[in-house]
Amino acid sequence: MSKIAIIIGAGPAGLTAAYELVTKTDIKPIIIEKTNDIGGLSKTVVHNGNRMDIGGHRFFSKSDLIMKWWQNILPLQGSESKDDTVEDINYHNRKTTVKLSATGPDPEKSDEVMLIRKRLSRIFFLKKFFDYPITLNSKTVQNLGVIRIIKIAFTYLWVKIFRVKNIKTLEDFFISRFGTELYKTFFKDYTKKVWGIPCNEIAAGWGAQRVKELSVSRAMLHALKSVFLKDKTIEQKHTDTSLIEQFLYPKLGPGQMWETVARLVEEKGAVIIKNSDVIGLDISENKVCELSYFDHTANAKNVIKGDYYFSTMPVKDLVAAMGDKVPETVKNVALNLQYRDFITVGLLLNKLKIKNETNIATADGLVPDNWIYIQEKDVKIGRLQIYNNWSPYMVASPGKIWIGLEYFCNEGDELWEMNDPDFIQFAIDELHQIDIIDRDEVIDKTIIRIPKTYPAYFGSYSEFGVVSDFTNQLENLFLIGRNGMHKYNNQDHSMLTAITAVNNIITGEKSKKNIWEINTEEDFHEIKKN
Repeated sequence: MSKIAIIIGAGPAGLTAAYELVTKTDIKPIIIEKTNDIGGLSKTVVHNGNRMDIGGHRFFSKSDLIMKWWQNILPLQGSESKDDTVEDINYHNRKTTVKLSATGPDPEKSDEVMLIRKRLSRIFFLKKFFDYPITLNSKTVQNLGVIRIIKIAFTYLWVKIFRVKNIKTLEDFFISRFGTELYKTFFKDYTKKVWGIPCNEIAAGWGAQRVKELSVSRAMLHALKSVFLKDKTIEQKHTDTSLIEQFLYPKLGPGQMWETVARLVEEKGAVIIKNSDVIGLDISENKVCELSYFDHTANAKNVIKGDYYFSTMPVKDLVAAMGDKVPETVKNVALNLQYRDFITVGLLLNKLKIKNETNIATADGLVPDNWIYIQEKDVKIGRLQIYNNWSPYMVASPGKIWIGLEYFCNEGDELWEMNDPDFIQFAIDELHQIDIIDRDEVIDKTIIRIPKTYPAYFGSYSEFGVVSDFTNQLENLFLIGRNGMHKYNNQDHSMLTAITAVNNIITGEKSKKNIWEINTEEDFHEIKKN
């Protein structure tokens, strides 16, 4: 009888683990998914035929394994064949040859493909556009004014000459990287908008995790290289992640990738149980013995046993589900882990008020940005997505503009508690206020709320090692993914944690250190070392 792996969550990490299991082992995956959707934070929400990408998902990775993995599931549009072997990947400091099962869809089926998309993200501040990352070019000087530019240059040179020591907070990190004036102009207020607390109350680890390769010098060097040495390859090996100029994207949105993976694993015997909450994990003798969940569709509690358990659910909830067998110190740290929640308002428009002032050709003068960082201080909106620019197939009505207004909040706060119609109108009025849209051009609208979107690097995070040490002792439990590890991973890093966990089972590796090293060890840093 084959062994069973119980996987909590049908997002990128959970589905990657399932795919690795069904293609490389005889272990049967059973996935318990809280919602009725597939894809977790990478799902695609459809409203009246228009598709929404929650948070924006560029399919790009410095990992050859992940780039090949994606293209094995959804090949590039126009490709005629798929390689099923990725050779000599530096996989956790040892060479290996990784086989990928060629079970993906037929590239001739036009919808089951990946598109190559141009990448552009800019900052909207003072009702003007700034390059992201910030580059001290003539347009930036014109937008900010000479006096502020002099302050930015002086404080930047100051920190480069007199290095900032004792970097403990995110504020320290940003100042050490960009100087005081640039930090105050572009990072201080926006970061508080995103996280709800000041930068000096957030651990420096967030900066190391998310903007490790971003700096003024790198942005300027990239701008110079772009004039003479454009990297036109999909992999863009010589380009830092924040500076990439193109990326892969499923034709019908990110959820298409994970809906396809879900279908493939089910065809190979995996089971996906939706609309079910994990309510208990019985642990004994350093193992998980069984899992209980409540199936809302059947209105019934069920108990299942597995040989292996993978968790992508929030650590806070996972530890709570373990009950009284968890030490009090672990319970307390887990209980006080913090998260940032997310609201997206989708608006269908006849047109935008802002016009394309770049040299990038677009239909009907549409601005070419994938998303825009809104740094205006008098509005609460954090980012604006233009779904047309992710994939034209995200928009059902030709000639219309489909956008997503993104807000960061906490469950229970003023924004989260606002009723849907009022929030939608509030969002429309904000975008009208800063002259991005005319409220009279809105022809359809919707709202999506996503709890626990971002694991926070404050609260009890500084003591998180107490929790990870405890869960690591449970031999058959593997924490993977963003919320599963309370780690601000990108999609590719979440997938790598799942692949590494399955590989540990295959090789008999007992230590879970290599899973936790993903997105911290040098091999997986999204940075080009010279």
